[in-house]
This record gives sequence, structure tokens and C-alpha cells, in this order.
Amino acid sequence: MLLSLSNVPRDYAWGSPTLLADLEGRTPTGGPEAEVWFGDHPGDPADVQGDGTLDDVTGGSLPYLLKLLAAASPLSIQVHPTIEQARAGWARESALAATDPNRNYRDDNHKPELLVALSDRFESLSGLRPVEDTLRLLDVLGESAGVSELVSRLDGQGDVLRDTIGWLLSGDAQAVVDDVVDAVHTAAGSASGEWAATLRGVAAIAETYRGDPGVVVALLMNHVVLRRGEGVFLKAGLLHAYISGLGVEIMAASDNVLRGGLTPKRIDVPELLSILDTTTGEVPVLRPAAADAVTVYPVPVADFSLRRIELDDASVVIDVDGPTMVLATVGRVVVSGADGERREVPVGTVAFATPEEERLTISGRGEVFVAAPGDPAAEG
Repeated sequence: MLLSLSNVPRDYAWGSPTLLADLEGRTPTGGPEAEVWFGDHPGDPADVQGDGTLDDVTGGSLPYLLKLLAAASPLSIQVHPTIEQARAGWARESALAATDPNRNYRDDNHKPELLVALSDRFESLSGLRPVEDTLRLLDVLGESAGVSELVSRLDGQGDVLRDTIGWLLSGDAQAVVDDVVDAVHTAAGSASGEWAATLRGVAAIAETYRGDPGVVVALLMNHVVLRRGEGVFLKAGLLHAYISGLGVEIMAASDNVLRGGLTPKRIDVPELLSILDTTTGEVPVLRPAAADAVTVYPVPVADFSLRRIELDDASVVIDVDGPTMVLATVGRVVVSGADGERREVPVGTVAFATPEEERLTISGRGEVFVAAPGDPAAEG
């Protein structure tokens, strides 16, 4: 069975007023448009053309959630649990109502995710930078009292990143936060060389989130700029935040988020620190294949897989092994099932194939992303 899926953009405050409308070739609504969800998650199941929503078809069994994401300003710094951590947290909070503001765990699943840039520039914070590199960055900020205190904490013993992040978010470090942010603004105005882009990026975040300790947490993170077609996989425990741009995002079907700054929402510092992975290093950027080719974005999870296919008035046949989505992002695309059933897929919508389809033919001129369950043998 082939179904046509669409959804209404979610109006989170950080959403772009133009990126999704420009992608789909329509007039903007005038408000922020942040995410379009293509899945059966109860928070916002996709609409099925003709009648109903996708959860009516799947019974809520889809292992992944596919999204279009359009950010005009930074999302919260956040981290997601492993499946073991999610199950333990869900069990601990079983007595809390689903809407209780003190609840951290909305389900018992992990939430690894993959983001692929659709805009020419997608800016993000991904993972923690090696401490020795951050100390070199802080050298650029001078020797004010706040900067010196931050350097002293990072130059200590033990798990200094976990300790420093906990201190920054505790409420006891506001004077240091304000001082460091002032130093960032000063340095960003004349920055050049290795740290110029990072300092300008963090200074821009500070303009949106004045006084938020997450701005200083952002200084500890890798500043990553993706070009169109490039992707980044974010594993459980990895601190991250999207800053700006348009992308395709796919994740395990979960809503478990622990926040670490750049948000007015609740931050549970002890729980955040308990699941945070403070292993440092660059997060690998996944590069697209050559033009007119299929790009596979390898991920070490069984929940989802994602391919990017460029079409030039040709046809590509793919096997269906589980519930499969074809999301059109450029051009005019048609998806056909094995029995000849056809679905035109306007940009910004999805053709959904149930597993009994076995194979699909994708034709036309444009670009699609194919989402499906991942390899069952993949490591979680």
C-alpha cells in the first residue's frame, strides 16, 4: 500500500518564518515554522491524504520519526539517553502524570538522531571540544576574572567538563557567565584566524539568550557548519544544539530530551549530568556522494536508515524492508509500487510504503530522502 503524507508545521519560537515556505514554493504563514513531523508519534502523527493519520495505519509501531527542521535561532542545548537510561528513567517516573512538569522521560526509548543539511549552510553545536583546545580558545578572551575562573576549573583534575557544566548551570556562576559573555562579544568584534567563526557564532547565540549560562556551555562545544547534503549523527549522551538552517532529521521514535541551556524550559542539572557523555572530540561529518548518485548516511543503530537520491529524469528501484518513507525536497517526483500504484510526491511531502510493497520505483527530476528501519544487527 502507498499513502501520501503531509503535516502542518509546528510553530516553535525558534522556527524560521521563510525556510519551509521557500522549500515548498508557497506563501509564508507569517509566523515561525519550525518542524514538520512525518511519523506516527502521538505528539503529532502525520496526516494521510484522504482520511486519518498515520498512527491509524501503523498502530504507533513505526521505529523512527522523520522531520523537516527549519531553525532561525538556536534550539536548546540538549542530550538524549541510551535505551537503558531511558528505561530506568521511565520506570522511576512511572507515578508522575504525562503532563507533569517534573517529568524528564516521556517514553522508555532512546533518541539517536541524524541531521542532513538542506540549506547551503547549517550551523550547529555538536559534542564537546577537547579541553586543551578550549583552553586555547579562552586565551583569545583575555584575563578577566570570569574567564580566569573558567580556565581554572577546566585546568583542574578529574572529569572537569562534567564538573564545569554542572557549575555553570547550577545558578552559582552567573557573575562568571556574564563576564565571559562580555569577553566573547569583545573578542568576536575583531576576531580572525582559527576561532573567529566560533566566537562570532557564540556571540550571536548570546544576543538571543542574554544571561543564559548555556552560552558559556556552548563555548565548550564543537562549532560545526554543514554544507548542503552533509550530515551529522548524534549518539546518545552527546551534547548538541542546532543553531540555524534547514535540514532533514531522522531519529528513533522518542521524545526524551534533557536540556542544558539556551532555553526558558526546565533544566534538571543532576539528571542531565547523569546521562551526559563527556568524551571529547570532533563529531564526524558525513559527506554526500557525487552528483546524480545515491548517498547512504551510515548510522550505528537499528531504528532507522536514511538515503539521499538525486534524480535526473531517470528511475531508481529500491527494495522495501519495513515501513518506508520517500520525502521529496527538490523537483517533481513520482513513486510507484510493484503493482503499478503511483503517487506524485510534492516537495515537502512523503510517499509512505507499507512493508508488503517489497520494492518501489522512484522517477522524475529532483531529490528525495528515503527513510526506513535500520540494520537489525547494528550496534545501539
